[in-house]
Amino acid sequence: MLYELLRDRIRASEPVVLATVIEGPGVGGRLLVWPGADAQGSLGNSELDRIVARDALGELEAGNTLVRHYGPNGETTPEDLANTPMVSVFIESFAPPPQMWIFGAVDFTAALAKVAKVLGYRVTVCDAREVFATRRRFPMADEVLVTWPGPVFEERGSSLGPRDAVCILTHDPKFDVPAVRGALATRVGYVGVMGSRKTHSKRLERLAEVGVSSPTDLARLMSPIGLDLGARTPEETAVSICAEIIALRTGRRPPSLRDGSGPIHA
Repeated sequence: MLYELLRDRIRASEPVVLATVIEGPGVGGRLLVWPGADAQGSLGNSELDRIVARDALGELEAGNTLVRHYGPNGETTPEDLANTPMVSVFIESFAPPPQMWIFGAVDFTAALAKVAKVLGYRVTVCDAREVFATRRRFPMADEVLVTWPGPVFEERGSSLGPRDAVCILTHDPKFDVPAVRGALATRVGYVGVMGSRKTHSKRLERLAEVGVSSPTDLARLMSPIGLDLGARTPEETAVSICAEIIALRTGRRPPSLRDGSGPIHA
């Protein structure tokens, strides 16, 4: 039964995690967990099931597969573990590919979509201009949407998480302000916005006019977008954007354009 549920969720590209006791009491016990539902199966102890289910969902969100250690009743602190048999649990995450939403069907979009696909992202391109947002222009994208940002975030924003990225490449306030506002209302891990420092300063004023002024929210914006690599071409810019996404995800602090001063194209 558990493996059938696991199979069905993997085939449907829905997130799921399988926890298996590989050492200690209850070897072979399995627990199947996914967001928004009760765990299926058991590792042999209800409290252990509860703790492992909680931890498994966290690892699933990060896309991690690893071994974690517990006491037989779900103990996790070193003091508790010192006096109990160790239970080693293999937590195997089956997470869908991370998403990258690119707003703006511009010249840089095709290059960014190509690099993102190499890195394993599921890429969605969105633009309200039907003549520009076409499959012919962006065959590498998984999806091309002809719409404004608002409806996209209203319908799908809840699917974005820390592994995902939103890149806003437009210079049109009617499009980029709603896109930024929508992105900041989600749990997405990266929000990058193209433009010069002067453009971004004006964008901040427009965001404040629509109620987006929280320092915590604004600190999430990476603009100017990308690492300070001296990129000029669309392809080089795409590499700088993806490099910044990787750096933020791994906790590194290489020189981002956002944190510099002066012209972004020296």
